[in-house]
Amino acid sequence: MFSCQRITGTYSLSFPPSFTSFLLPAPLPTWPQGRGFATGTINLGDLEVTEISRFEFVWGSHLSHDKRKSVSFYKPLGIPEGFFCLGHYCQPNGKPLNGYVLVAKDLVSQNRGITDSDNEPVSVYSPALSKPLDYTLVWNSDDGMAIRDQPSFFWVPKPPRGYKALGFVVLTRRGKPHLDEVRCVREDLVDDCETSGLLFETLSKFRKISFKVFETRPCNGGMLGKGVSVGTFFCNSQFTGGEEPSIVCLKNKNSKWQHGLPNLDQIHALIQHYGPTIFFHPKEVYFPSSVPWFFEHGALLFKTGQSTGESVNSDGSNLPNSGTNDGEFWLDFPSDHDKRKALKSGSLENAQLYVHVKPALGGTFIDIAMWLFSPFNGPSTLKIGPTNISLRKTSEHIVDWEHFTLRISNFTGELHCMYFSQHNDGLWISACDLEFIEGNRPVLYSSKSGHATFAHPGTYLQGSSILGIGIRDDCCRSDFCLDSSTQYQIVAAEYLGNEVVEPSWLQFMRELVPKVIFDQETV
Repeated sequence: MFSCQRITGTYSLSFPPSFTSFLLPAPLPTWPQGRGFATGTINLGDLEVTEISRFEFVWGSHLSHDKRKSVSFYKPLGIPEGFFCLGHYCQPNGKPLNGYVLVAKDLVSQNRGITDSDNEPVSVYSPALSKPLDYTLVWNSDDGMAIRDQPSFFWVPKPPRGYKALGFVVLTRRGKPHLDEVRCVREDLVDDCETSGLLFETLSKFRKISFKVFETRPCNGGMLGKGVSVGTFFCNSQFTGGEEPSIVCLKNKNSKWQHGLPNLDQIHALIQHYGPTIFFHPKEVYFPSSVPWFFEHGALLFKTGQSTGESVNSDGSNLPNSGTNDGEFWLDFPSDHDKRKALKSGSLENAQLYVHVKPALGGTFIDIAMWLFSPFNGPSTLKIGPTNISLRKTSEHIVDWEHFTLRISNFTGELHCMYFSQHNDGLWISACDLEFIEGNRPVLYSSKSGHATFAHPGTYLQGSSILGIGIRDDCCRSDFCLDSSTQYQIVAAEYLGNEVVEPSWLQFMRELVPKVIFDQETV
């Protein structure tokens, strides 16, 4: 294994790049007892997998001095006995190692020879894992590319019939990898996968051959999807001149897959350990509240044909909770000016985060989606260069929902990344790029008036940041904050059955208010 030290310029065989693995600021606690959550391994049916986040550097690209445009490739380290590598790992330079790859154990071969009470074999299937038959060269960095580093060779395993390759192997020496380097997976144990982000791209100067490296993700990313991300990369080029390798991931075929998910006590422990602190702008005037506070302080239910609204019970029990969004019912503020103003202001001390817990990536992760409720969304501000223009009533509406999501590994209970919702958009941010306070609790910033969520303070534009034109989202730390680790309510976790009772107001499926179209003079 190479020693790790930093040098300026290109990478060489003797001096690979410096790298450190990302660690959360504080150690993980001992989670409450459960079934399979945070036990280190997850059973996918005929396969058992575990997560590897320690790596050995193999090769790095330096097409630019800008580290954001260079990447490095690694092989997993510390693979437990009985487990096998499925492919190598890639990530951009300039940040700590913060990813993972899964390694797999063949439970079919392990159970061969074991019979049940009727003396019948436990499994009649072929082994879950198999060595490749050969390797095909996908790309060679020494083939006239604009690479001044040591050469590299990218190989894709050639699987036996009935098996699929789930990753690539990177070498810095000539000659094919050993057949023992990786394993292929039986094709009924894999799922469809797609590329999700371009990591690296280069072009041969002589033969005009392009080479691209991508991140991948399961095609079905919903909470019912069974696709399991392996953490490996996908690459392609016209180098081989043959058929492009397929993009696949693992599939969770375990009928008891819920056993790897956290139970209710463990969910509470995760929220209390990771629950972010939300900071609001010092000039914020439209704060969040709890939903019951909104009902208790004047929200009215209107029905078509009625000129007056009906007060809403604090638990929302008199809201219609069946049918569709037929336009027959809506919520609105009271007509009294003082009551409207008070309701718009919200109540930070009474605010709660509403939590939806759901499996992700075939049950290998858990998503804790935390929804922030605000009685009112304030007006927008348009930025055109140095000029700021208040749009007065534009974007104003009653009731605003924004959310953020903690994605946590079910192997260890470690925070992997966070999703930040931003109006009609949003993005995932790795844990290594978050701010933390009080141990492992991330910091989150809510934009002034609009409540979009961001990982760092600043002014963000919905529009063109290059031209300096767009709608402003202003974020800043202040004394106004909300602790989601204590001020929360779990409202949905479908896989737990009846353990979580949804509040009745969650079934109000109507528009909140009729739409109002403003003319130019009003705006």
